[in-house]
Amino acid sequence: MPITKNSVVAFAYTLTDDGGEVLDSADTQNPLAYLHGHGQLIAGMEKALAGREVGDQLSIVLPPEEAYGIYDENLAGAVPRSAFHGADAVEVGMQFQMEFPGGLKVVTVREVDGQHVTVDGNHPLAGETLHFDIEVVSIRPATKDEIEHRHAHGAGGAH
Repeated sequence: MPITKNSVVAFAYTLTDDGGEVLDSADTQNPLAYLHGHGQLIAGMEKALAGREVGDQLSIVLPPEEAYGIYDENLAGAVPRSAFHGADAVEVGMQFQMEFPGGLKVVTVREVDGQHVTVDGNHPLAGETLHFDIEVVSIRPATKDEIEHRHAHGAGGAH
């Protein structure tokens, strides 16, 4: 059965950066499962998996435009500490929602000093070329509930 829209797909993968550093992985015993055709994966990965079958192995290289996008300097910068009213402590790594043109975005705190907090609304992998080694572990038709809920459920389609 090839991967098509409304297939529940499980795959093992290793994600590395341009320098070969492993950034993330899932093995065949604990693969990542998703509902194909519903935007649950980065665009380039979903495109590369379309039509594949169980047992297929592939290596793909995704430029930022097909992964998490180009790094946008406009989404990063220092804001006054007073903008975090209601937060007792603001620490590196914390995430908050902030208003940007076009709506709310999640930002990650990158630096904190006495008067300012440097935040970044880019995905941590924005601007990165990503290298994936993938093995398709299983494919099955999605259940009606999975299609309605727009995500894969557990084994056999159960929530």
